[in-house]
Amino acid sequence: MGGWGEYGLAMGLFIASHFLPRIGGLRERLIGAVGRRMYFSVYGMLSLLLLAWVIVAAGRAPYVELWTQMPWMRWLPNLAMPLAGLLVICGAGVNNPWTLGGRGDVKSATGGAPGFAALSRHPLLVALGLWAASHAVVNGDLAHLTLFGGFAALALGAIPLFDMRAARALGGQAPAFFERTAILSPAPLANRGWWRAMGRRMTIRVTVAAALWLALLHLHAPVIGVSPFP
Repeated sequence: MGGWGEYGLAMGLFIASHFLPRIGGLRERLIGAVGRRMYFSVYGMLSLLLLAWVIVAAGRAPYVELWTQMPWMRWLPNLAMPLAGLLVICGAGVNNPWTLGGRGDVKSATGGAPGFAALSRHPLLVALGLWAASHAVVNGDLAHLTLFGGFAALALGAIPLFDMRAARALGGQAPAFFERTAILSPAPLANRGWWRAMGRRMTIRVTVAAALWLALLHLHAPVIGVSPFP
């Protein structure tokens, strides 16, 4: 299988996998049947497999050049991906129930220290946007532009939608929540109190993120078929 047909099928199934479980309470029934941990483990693995298929299918689609890749363009993903990986590892399970991969409830999100949400209350979405936008620039063909451009638009569009859901859920507590958190801000890194609360956890996760980035960097050529180095 190849060509535009495979790419369209892969993209369609990936999109459907994110919307169909929300129809008619299907997700809640599945969680009730197999448990929350099992559901999200299987769902996460399925999403990763479908994403991998979409990326491979985009590479098999007919090449329609929109712009010529310049050497400087390869620096963009190389600069963006360490931060994206850090956001994924450090922000997984962020204390914000109104975001992708977040956890908690109104009480936990508005009480106590915000934790990593002070740096980013939408770490996985920001990471997705960085990954997609940087790769959209370096891949100047139609298939990859629709792929990475679509993911970048999805990430950027989802952030205000999640924030609106948070504002509705929090009501009068919303201003305090948004003041204590940020879409992306380095300000907490200069706060000693934040480091006292988060230092040990951050050290472990930064180490994991660095190892993940190095692994992805060196696996990019054998797995994807393209060297990421400028």
